[in-house]
Amino acid sequence: MAQPADNMDQKVLRYETFISDVLKKDLERVLEQRDGVYEKISQYLQLKNTIESLQESGSKQLKTDVDLGCNFYVQAHVEDSARIFVAVGYGFFVEMSHAEALRFIDKKTSQLTAFTELLTKDSAKIKANIRMVLEGLRELQGLTDLPDSKRREDL
Repeated sequence: MAQPADNMDQKVLRYETFISDVLKKDLERVLEQRDGVYEKISQYLQLKNTIESLQESGSKQLKTDVDLGCNFYVQAHVEDSARIFVAVGYGFFVEMSHAEALRFIDKKTSQLTAFTELLTKDSAKIKANIRMVLEGLRELQGLTDLPDSKRREDL
């Protein structure tokens, strides 16, 4: 009689290990990747605001702080800011006019936004898989289902 209980305990342990070792790590990886994409979108929108403020001011000269690394900043003076270098990906920078940069930023942010939506859908699928495995564990252990009112309070 002890073998069926041991077998069930092993199954429960395998499912719990699968949740913690595979599904939760996949979810964490997808959410970190999505946060990184949101950071890129933020940087592009910050650049867009800077370009628009340069266009509104009409000044060609620019005074700014440049990060040399490790949060070590140096003050820089740009004589002609009509053309700027924009990071296009994979470590490449392209020299663009303000109008070209704004068009590029709009396209790039729309692509990145679509990618974040895909990552959000992936995270929802992983969360659903976690929920499904947890429900399987509940059934395997013979636990009763919580009432809907109690479940909503926990969430």
